[in-house]
Amino acid sequence: MKRRSFLKGTLATGAAAVAVNAGLLTPSTVLADWNKKAFNAKAPEDALNAAFGMSNATASSDIDLGAPAIAENGAVTPIKVDATKMAGVESIAILASKNPFPFVCEYSFSGPALGYVSTRIKMGETQNVVAIVKAGGKLYKAEQEVKVTIGGCGG
Repeated sequence: MKRRSFLKGTLATGAAAVAVNAGLLTPSTVLADWNKKAFNAKAPEDALNAAFGMSNATASSDIDLGAPAIAENGAVTPIKVDATKMAGVESIAILASKNPFPFVCEYSFSGPALGYVSTRIKMGETQNVVAIVKAGGKLYKAEQEVKVTIGGCGG
């Protein structure tokens, strides 16, 4: 039975490779596009300008940023951003202000989607985590300091 499974897998892989080489499968059409300029920016303001075309965000109490006060391991810091109280959320971005590349992630929403994300980010040292919510063409933010006891991306 193991030999039969191996042969099926080999044939399937071979068929997929032939299809890719023949141009029948184009991986570039299924891969997500990313904002290289925003993710490679060294300063939070530059990242926001690259991602949203503006960097002035207004503090909002409608954004619930859930981050631990002390992260035991900076490599896997859990972050939750809840902007369900806001109408027309277009996107949510998370920045770690002192990371070498502060723009950590961005999530885009459309239609009736609720503005809520939960993820884990990498942090190299104690710093502020900033949630940026774009709603109605404007930027809103919530900020919280997270103390890192074991380094993630820096040590």
